[in-house]
Amino acid sequence: MARNIQSLERAAAMLRLLAGGERRLGLSDIASSLGLAKGTAHGILRTLQHEGFVEQDEASGRYQLGAELLRLGTTYLDVHELRARALVWTDDLARSSGESVHLGVLHQQGVLIVHHVFRPDDSRQVLEIGAMQPLHSTALGKVLAAYDPVAHSEALEAPRKAFTDRTVCGPEDFEHILDLTRARGYAADVEETWEGMASIAAPVHDRRRMPVGAVGITGAVERLCREGDLRPELIAAVRDCARAVSRDLGAARF
Repeated sequence: MARNIQSLERAAAMLRLLAGGERRLGLSDIASSLGLAKGTAHGILRTLQHEGFVEQDEASGRYQLGAELLRLGTTYLDVHELRARALVWTDDLARSSGESVHLGVLHQQGVLIVHHVFRPDDSRQVLEIGAMQPLHSTALGKVLAAYDPVAHSEALEAPRKAFTDRTVCGPEDFEHILDLTRARGYAADVEETWEGMASIAAPVHDRRRMPVGAVGITGAVERLCREGDLRPELIAAVRDCARAVSRDLGAARF
């Protein structure tokens, strides 16, 4: 039987103590509550503080849970609610468009696929839940970068690889695409990430009108485009789906 890692157990116990007790605790209180030497407790606290899981008040020297831990908890809840609210609407979008549907969220300088509805035909397809997509070239990624300030910063800071000769990598050109995305309410990827493939995506907002994800369709260029342009009925279908999910999340005026 594998043995547990003692330092991780102690760190977990420390986080539970900070979450369940007073708002802020001093080093002595934490050490005595967990039966640890002050030096050991301080070393664990310093590591947690460096990772953003714990914060120290400058005036009192006391510790409390950090913003990063709270953000992770909120993200977990948001993602599961987002997926639950999107199930019916993404199924409808797949049926109406005839294409595969992806729901994505920002994660580690990329787009994490949290829900995938197969294209409604008999073709062989691979489930892509858990896959990562780039921010700068995909429709989902451009939507997140256009509406989420954190995603915007990460898209600019991360290397922007040219996947095809259509991939936009320059910062000024990329900013222009984000401006266009915000102006028209959707993003497009026509052979910028995969040769012969196109995608359309729109933003999903929550009750605070904060961008919490993006939903889109992906398919062959010849199906999504007509005479060189994306089919307007598919753009409308994607935007309608995003609005419907946003409304179910409590967003007003969608």
